Amino acid sequence: MTSDPPARGAKRSESRGREGLSPVRPSGLSGSPQSLLGQLFQPSSHRQPLRLRRLPDRLFHLRRQPHLNKLSPVPLIFCHDRLRLLCYYFVMAMIAHKLRFYPDSAQEALLARMFGSARWVWNSCLAWRTAAYKLDGGSVTGVDFSRDLTWLKALDCYAWLKDTPATVYAQVLRDQDKAFANFFAGRAKYPKFKKRRVEQAIRMQMDQRTVMNCYRDGELLKIPGLGPVDVRWTRPINGIPKAVTVRRTAAGRYFVSFMVETAVEPLPQRTNAVGIDMGLGDIVVTSDGAKSGRSRHFKRKEKALARAQRLLSRKAKGSNRRKAAAAKVARIHAKVADSRADYLHKLSTQIVRDNQVIVIEDLSMKGMARGMLSKSVADAGLGELRRQLEYKANWYGRDLVVIDRWEPTSKVCSACGVKAEAMPLGVRTWTCGDCGTNHDRDHNAALNILMVGTAGRAGTATPKNAKARGEASSGVTALAVA
Repeated sequence: MTSDPPARGAKRSESRGREGLSPVRPSGLSGSPQSLLGQLFQPSSHRQPLRLRRLPDRLFHLRRQPHLNKLSPVPLIFCHDRLRLLCYYFVMAMIAHKLRFYPDSAQEALLARMFGSARWVWNSCLAWRTAAYKLDGGSVTGVDFSRDLTWLKALDCYAWLKDTPATVYAQVLRDQDKAFANFFAGRAKYPKFKKRRVEQAIRMQMDQRTVMNCYRDGELLKIPGLGPVDVRWTRPINGIPKAVTVRRTAAGRYFVSFMVETAVEPLPQRTNAVGIDMGLGDIVVTSDGAKSGRSRHFKRKEKALARAQRLLSRKAKGSNRRKAAAAKVARIHAKVADSRADYLHKLSTQIVRDNQVIVIEDLSMKGMARGMLSKSVADAGLGELRRQLEYKANWYGRDLVVIDRWEPTSKVCSACGVKAEAMPLGVRTWTCGDCGTNHDRDHNAALNILMVGTAGRAGTATPKNAKARGEASSGVTALAVA
């Protein structure tokens, strides 16, 4: 005689503990965690629907972290026996991809008309808003101009507006509404008119009902109103874009960018910590003694850039030769920006992969950029390096600690904790007057940064002056990842 099934909503028996859990790995799915997640979310008619079970926190080997919960964690259970439970933790994050493409001559002409139409809509709406406010103090929005734009398309003199997809105009007006919202909130200046000779960009929606006919990862991308484009697929996308942005830089290069929701697998946990001192002589000096060296991306191209700008200044305004000279100047700037971005991405990725806890200083980038070393500060890209460390630490399960900028990390001896009276910027090596230890300025600062950020729990020896170190350990002001 079989027992009746429990009523719907009734609690399960409490005797079903860890040993009684049944495996939840679905049949027919195999492979690495990334490939398995792709199979789970891939639409298929022959695959049975899968129910993912969320287990209590005590069953996870990986510590639940606030940044994982903020980024929508997806726990997946892969195998289970009486002694252990293995699980992988995926972080669903919005990742932007920027790919270069090469349009043909016909597509270049179409893009030029699209850029011009979008620019005309922006400038016309901005002029209309400004005039309406000056006349009677009235406030109009992009929705009001959109109604008039629909009426203008029916006129013969504005028939060229129909050549550009309507979603482009909708995105332009939406961007202008956001620009005015930032202006009234005090976050930005008054919106400006767009020019023809600078970088151009348009954004359009991808119809999700027919997106499979317009996009295949690594194979095909059809842009509305433009057709298939020759994209250089440099990396797998692992997602479906909902909107694409087409951009033409001042150097004449074309890029397409979009955001997709992708599963990011955290890196294996490590047990080490590192303090990082950022500077201009060496971009990064770690508490382990490693130095990244000086980046001279702009310095290497400075002479070529000065010569190209001199040639540009001698060309007549409006001439074709001036346009060619301006494009040459833009190409040099693009090479400098590309080399700097490549260097910073490789450096930040290496730091995140090799260390579990990363401690940095809260430097004032704007204040440094206004000083005598403003050109070197801008060339180093310290603010961009911090931004990359923050989001990569969030993705890969690392702990990023930011200490207060007023901590005297360069003046305090990392061996005994005694603080020196003065430490001019030109002093690169110094000897502690109390313990006699010879210090490299940047390495000593990195050791102090690590000690302040971790409160002496990793990577450094116990200081002799406990009182001085106890005062320094109170300088943690921001914890990006708990």
